[in-house]
Amino acid sequence: MSSGCSQAPGQPTSVGAAALQRPAFVTGPAAPASPTLAAVVIARDEEANIADCLRSLAWADRLCVLVDARTRDRSVELARQAGAEVQTRVFRDFADQRNAALEMFEADWVLFVDADERGTPEVAQEVRRVISEGDAVGWWIPRRNYIWGRCIRHAGWYPDYQLRLLKRGHARYDPTREVHELVILDGPEGHLQNPLTHYNYATVRQFTVKQDYYATYEARILVSRGIRPRLHSPFLQPVREFRRRYWTLQGYKDGGHGLALSLLMAYYTGVAYWRARGMWRKQTPG
Repeated sequence: MSSGCSQAPGQPTSVGAAALQRPAFVTGPAAPASPTLAAVVIARDEEANIADCLRSLAWADRLCVLVDARTRDRSVELARQAGAEVQTRVFRDFADQRNAALEMFEADWVLFVDADERGTPEVAQEVRRVISEGDAVGWWIPRRNYIWGRCIRHAGWYPDYQLRLLKRGHARYDPTREVHELVILDGPEGHLQNPLTHYNYATVRQFTVKQDYYATYEARILVSRGIRPRLHSPFLQPVREFRRRYWTLQGYKDGGHGLALSLLMAYYTGVAYWRARGMWRKQTPG
């Protein structure tokens, strides 16, 4: 598996002819039918990304988009122009929406891809191979993350495995996890070698808004687990997180980007612990 960053930011990934080629008809005994694959995109207001994303998944048997009913842009129109089957549904959280998609779109396998992600010919070939030959019912896929216009190879951002290729009838999302979804499988799992391309955070503001949201969520998780941060926790935990990302996970190899990301992730670790302390104080006044 390569951690190289050959795909330039902003350039849609095209799928080569080999990945799109359909098997030729042959004479003789009928060959077993190949498993069917639905590529599913969960989207809301993604007109800037949806067309390029779907083009990169044209090799799937079905292109499917589940759009939040509150979408206000041209996502539905552009998805249909790209040949996708589009359904709308009110978004509650990702686990709920992905479970609905697993029920809604019929195929042997479902590949979940976010609108800001792109498939590649290498991913296409590997996915086709494992769903035909592999024994696993779920496959983890690495992601090559572009943050602020640069491919990030360290600091915990690669390989960034996501459990996205699922055999229908053998996988469900844990409904208690509103973010960072947890897939429950009833069989073995495997890991692909070829990564999706993920055009993650385009700006620092986009990054900080999302991490602020995650910090509140992580604070609630700490409280739900009975973890009551001590007074020093909001200060010591960020130091540990910075050391982990910048030194242990070699964030320094990504230069200024690696330093900034390590510092920001450390800061929001502190925010999460500080907010958890506040939640505990509200539960036990006085």
